[in-house]
Amino acid sequence: MSISAAQVKQLRDMTGAGMMDCKTALGETNGDMEAAVDWLRTKGIAKADKKAGRTAAEGLIGVQSDATSAVVVEVNSETDFVARNDAFQDIVRNVTQVALSTDGSTEAVAAATYPGGSKTVSDTIKDAIGTIGENMSLRRVGKLSVSSGAVATYVHNAVADNLGKMGVLVAIETTGDAEAARAFARQVAMHVAATNPLALTADEVDASAVTREKDIFAAQARESGKPENIIEKMVEGRMRKFFEEVVLLKQAFVLNPDLTVEAALKAAEKDIGAPATLTGFLRFALGEGIEKEQSDFAAEVAAAAKG
Repeated sequence: MSISAAQVKQLRDMTGAGMMDCKTALGETNGDMEAAVDWLRTKGIAKADKKAGRTAAEGLIGVQSDATSAVVVEVNSETDFVARNDAFQDIVRNVTQVALSTDGSTEAVAAATYPGGSKTVSDTIKDAIGTIGENMSLRRVGKLSVSSGAVATYVHNAVADNLGKMGVLVAIETTGDAEAARAFARQVAMHVAATNPLALTADEVDASAVTREKDIFAAQARESGKPENIIEKMVEGRMRKFFEEVVLLKQAFVLNPDLTVEAALKAAEKDIGAPATLTGFLRFALGEGIEKEQSDFAAEVAAAAKG
């Protein structure tokens, strides 16, 4: 029998399922709306598993904090269109809230109970794949805590409160004014969003990255024909410059380039009212490191038309 666009729209409005899924459901049930709803419900997990092979590199970063800790979460979807969907945003918001009560590991968050139900976060996301019609995944979670002080959050390219394309956490340990510490930590978080440092201190920079830079600088210096003792000094100077560029505490502070972040923190102690230590940062940029599939849009449209 012929399935009308109005029937497809009605079923989509009732279930939130994708257009092609609704059309298939109606075809399988001879246009019986209630039977089509049941068909979609029973096929939801199967559809989710089928969609799970597609690359999910869009989505949202969520952040949340309490008095002495904060979390940053990345939940991926296939398209930016879904990331603007209220239902998807609610999922990210709830997952982020759940993460705050865990140890901050991705595994713990995935296994935690989703708010307002009995299912896990992982199963709730899987169910939502069938409803929203795209592959989605909880990709990663990060958490920072302090014994006293504050952990500030910052969202860049925000689409809603605490949701956006990049999330940053910065932790400051201090016995001073926590709100003053949080205000300064938020400024540092904005700095981190802009500069993307590799590490908090020089000692924390990955050893392979340090070796690679030294080898490159040494090879460049040798091309100048300088003797080895001079080359060694040239490399030392270049490495100091390298650390100034990639180490957070050594970077020129974006809000006041005359000071390093370390010096700006020292100056902020006046407002904080006690010594303060920047103990950590996390920076999640949406989709970083995910190899996106290149799709043939014309072929996708043709396949949908045949469906």
